[in-house]
Amino acid sequence: MLEIALQALMILFDPARLIFMFIGIAVGLVIGFLPGLGGMVGMSILLPFIFGMDPYSGMAMLIGMAAVIHTSDTFPSVLIGMPGSSGAQATILDGYPLAQKGEASRALGAAFFSSMIGGIIGGVVLFLAIPVFRPLVLAFKSPELLMMSIMGLSMVGILAGNAPLKGILAGAFGLMLGAVGVAPAVPEYRYTFDILYLSAGVPLIVMALGLFAFPELLDLLAERRSIAKCATPTGSGILQGIRDAIREKWLILWSAGIGALVGFIPGLGGAVVNWVNYGAAMRFCKNSENFGKGDIRGVIAPESGNNAKEGGALIPALMFGIPGSGTTAILLGGLTLMGVHAGASMVTTELTLLMVIIWTLVLANIFGAAACILFSKVVARICQIPAQKLVPFILVILLIGSYQANRHWGDIIFFVIIGVLGWVMKHLDWPRPPLIIGFVLSTATERYLWISMSFHGFAWLTHPGVIIIGCFIIFLLWGGIKLKSKSQPQNIS
Repeated sequence: MLEIALQALMILFDPARLIFMFIGIAVGLVIGFLPGLGGMVGMSILLPFIFGMDPYSGMAMLIGMAAVIHTSDTFPSVLIGMPGSSGAQATILDGYPLAQKGEASRALGAAFFSSMIGGIIGGVVLFLAIPVFRPLVLAFKSPELLMMSIMGLSMVGILAGNAPLKGILAGAFGLMLGAVGVAPAVPEYRYTFDILYLSAGVPLIVMALGLFAFPELLDLLAERRSIAKCATPTGSGILQGIRDAIREKWLILWSAGIGALVGFIPGLGGAVVNWVNYGAAMRFCKNSENFGKGDIRGVIAPESGNNAKEGGALIPALMFGIPGSGTTAILLGGLTLMGVHAGASMVTTELTLLMVIIWTLVLANIFGAAACILFSKVVARICQIPAQKLVPFILVILLIGSYQANRHWGDIIFFVIIGVLGWVMKHLDWPRPPLIIGFVLSTATERYLWISMSFHGFAWLTHPGVIIIGCFIIFLLWGGIKLKSKSQPQNIS
């Protein structure tokens, strides 16, 4: 296998294929920087250009684009307080407060270095998956997938800080919003009120932008200030952020491991992995009381997991033709256009192509992070632009990003409605992350619950995989409660 890996590296180093890889990286960096777009948009833009390409060049371009989106989407999350994509939401919680303190470059440096290491680990995981993970993929049935969804939902309480009841209610409201439209397992429509637009449900892009971005724009305009509240030079903290990330090397490693594992489970993806990593970091990191107020670890954990997720997501997609997201679904379509079919052939006749994909994933993360670090000193100065000049431009981008979800005027209406809801929740101290977690996991939870009950009744509760994952969830909750109680001062009578 090592010989094939070296052969694949030589194939990728062909100048023509390197050019296509860098084209993909450039498109991915731009797509990630523009809020509301994401991997599906980038894949859709590049897909028409792969006609006539050999599979090595075509996959170098597509994987190069997908690998770096979750690197450059850190820019809007940290600088403007809005998610560049659905996988950059948790970064806002500590990245944006750091920008407000004038430490934008520190947050960006830590994020980019963590993303690079996470992406490399994701590539290594994909390489190791070739001989190892096939039996495991086949073993995950609907009951186990349901338990993975429940594990994600278990994060809502810890993400609510000192108000777990508010977090649970917000998560339940997110589940309800996720139930709007067609049911995932049966041909039924819920909560549509005879409005055709609602039959497809509320788009995730609209939810993410409205819930996190719109409230920040309103507050910036109301306070008539720039994003940074102080005039500390924004270009002075890149190296400090990298040193912070190196110091938290174990946090990067296990966050990347979680990211690869969650990406490995079809249907969860980037909108979940960043919250899972953020919640785990809050539970197990010492002195976690500053999370949400500008703790650099709150940037490192989700960013390292985001990029590692891509390697995990490619395992079921390439080996078994099971797309875990819209991005991997389009990627599989691109493979078909080039005459390659996912499945057993990827580990037999097309093993060299699989190795090219792995090398592209690793190299794209390195080059993408280097490019972001190189330009971050310039881009970080966005923090100093007055709100009156910055907000109108950002609002146009948000409206375009929201409208491209369905290209329907209902997207704009829901963006405003969800934005007002997010603003109210922010000022009433209601946590917003649990709402988006409930929304993202609602479809997967309902689908896997319906399938599990239909085929197994209540017997699915006795499956070994279900019991193991259930014990792990209980361990996470118990550990979080114990660590939280230890971090609080003891009352001495």
